Amino acid sequence: MKALLIKFSTGPMTTMVYSIRQNTFLLMKLNYNIIPLILTCLLLTSCGKKEAAEEKAPEKTEQKEAAHEEAPQTIASLTEEQMKSVGVALGAIEMKELTSTIKANGLLSVPNSNKATITSLYGGIIKTINIQVGSIVKKGQIIATIANPEYIQLQEDYLTTNSRITYAEQEYRRQRELFDNDAGAKKNLQSADAELKTLRTKRASLLKQLQMMGISPGKVSNGNMKSGLVITAPISGTISSITAQIGSYVDISSPVATVIDNGSIHLDLQVFEKDLPKMRVGQIVHFKLTNNPETEYDARIYSIGSSFENESKTISMHCEVIGNKSGLIDGMNITGIVSLDKSTTPAVPTEAIVEADGKYYVFIQTDKKMEEEHEDKGKPHAKTLNFEKIEVVKGTSDMGYTAITPVGNISDNAKIVVKGAFFVNAKLVNSGEHEH
Repeated sequence: MKALLIKFSTGPMTTMVYSIRQNTFLLMKLNYNIIPLILTCLLLTSCGKKEAAEEKAPEKTEQKEAAHEEAPQTIASLTEEQMKSVGVALGAIEMKELTSTIKANGLLSVPNSNKATITSLYGGIIKTINIQVGSIVKKGQIIATIANPEYIQLQEDYLTTNSRITYAEQEYRRQRELFDNDAGAKKNLQSADAELKTLRTKRASLLKQLQMMGISPGKVSNGNMKSGLVITAPISGTISSITAQIGSYVDISSPVATVIDNGSIHLDLQVFEKDLPKMRVGQIVHFKLTNNPETEYDARIYSIGSSFENESKTISMHCEVIGNKSGLIDGMNITGIVSLDKSTTPAVPTEAIVEADGKYYVFIQTDKKMEEEHEDKGKPHAKTLNFEKIEVVKGTSDMGYTAITPVGNISDNAKIVVKGAFFVNAKLVNSGEHEH
């Protein structure tokens, strides 16, 4: 073969044979390169199918989750014990004057005509005190007793004066008879008359003093003299302070206690100059105590001040407290809202509203049941209450209340969660996570 090739190496066939061998070599080389390429393609195709399968699985999961999200849980169920432990309280939607209002601060005060400082008209040592701060007393009620030996001297003078008047009256009648019979001098009659009048004047003075001391003149006798006096309340009201103590000396300048009639308490509301044109007599003021913002009180403006208070540039609105006055004490600071018109709006306590996903909701008591309850009908449960989550639109907020406009339907007599709505919402969220 080698010779044959050599033999034809110079002829035209040389090119042909060489070309055949070259093509055969290229074909073999190409076969060796294609095999790895085919294997690589197969491998990549297999991986692609696996990844596609893996991608489809999450899609199915997401679809399932989306199915759950399409029907979110709106019913929360709480047992009575749970409600008690977290402080869930129910109430109703109220009508509140929250629109067109002015906010102002003020002070509770009692007119001076309804305040009294209790003192003793006579000096003495405190023997007993029958009151405490906060005690309610009536006018004329005994609040303390004092003792002083001088009181006995006053009673003695009264008894002595009475005896001298008896003698003076007899002497005057005798001198009168003598003068009428021209047996006595006119000067003696005049002297007897002057003495009788002087004694009667003294007795009248002593009698008044005894009455002011609380001693009945008719009961004063040699065997019945009092060494102690009583101190009484000059007005009815509540004892706000006690300055004396047992054993201390008091006189007319020493206060024993202070009594205030809070029944006549009124509100002095301080309004800025810019708001003065909006104020008028008869407007209603809703106010709360600074140290007790949970209770709301009402007052009505009956007088508007005509001068600025000190340097605050505010004008006093004098308001009569109406309705409930329990817990109100002279000197308490308050925060008030003045209603400028009669328009009202449905409102709930601000804490009754919860926020979720940029929306606002309230919970109302409902007879609707959770899906879990339908599934577990055969199992015994503790007594529970169900609450439905209802979307609302928030309005004006003030004095702890917020105006609401329900997106859904809420009946007029619906019971709403006014305290603990946050915990009810947390219970609802936990229930939803449990289902997923």
